[in-house]
Amino acid sequence: MIECKNISKTYTDGEETPVLKNISFTINDGEFVAIMGPSGSGKSTLMHILGALDIPTSGKYFLDGIDVSTMTDNELADVRKNKIGFVFQSFNLLSRTSVIRNVTLPLIYAEVEPEEREKKAITALTQAGMDESRFNYLSNQISGGQMQRVAIARALVNNPSLILADEPTGNLDTKTGDIVLHTFQTLNEKQKKTIILITHELYVAEHANRIIHIRDGAIVEDKKNDNKRFIHHTHNL
Repeated sequence: MIECKNISKTYTDGEETPVLKNISFTINDGEFVAIMGPSGSGKSTLMHILGALDIPTSGKYFLDGIDVSTMTDNELADVRKNKIGFVFQSFNLLSRTSVIRNVTLPLIYAEVEPEEREKKAITALTQAGMDESRFNYLSNQISGGQMQRVAIARALVNNPSLILADEPTGNLDTKTGDIVLHTFQTLNEKQKKTIILITHELYVAEHANRIIHIRDGAIVEDKKNDNKRFIHHTHNL
């Protein structure tokens, strides 16, 4: 699904600052991968490239066999709309808007027929493990963990090839974060979703099947996670 070939990114602001240096890796369809590194390691820049929010200075990035690295801004926007679901640390929900309306928003931009929107939103919310009794609550009336589940549902609603989660547990306590991580594990195992999780925490990364460590703009380790953390019991949020 994803192939990065010698990806480099250099920012020029008076002087050149190399942020990514010859990054190469492949992620197969249906994998759950954590990209882990400390602040300043280059993982956020890599996430922006994988999410079609930025393009590399050199190298190639292929998503579903399509070369993203040479696309125009409009083409990148189409990739983001149709192929990638984003989940952010800060949820990015509309606070005085219902849960279900928040999830239907990407479908409005995608020009999906109104009668189809609610059906797709309910499916996505169910996949994300959201309690049906909360569907009509305003997003500022629900807990942080529920907000993140709504954000996950919104990422799922266009049935993207890739879910890209940037520090998705960063604003949550450990117990609530565990429930969100369990949601990602379930989506990967049962829905066969390809998930890339960006994190600086080893504990969070250990919920993935594979961990790519990045430091100073380069991959220092890429290995199968033999110490995967499984969360078998979760509490409703």
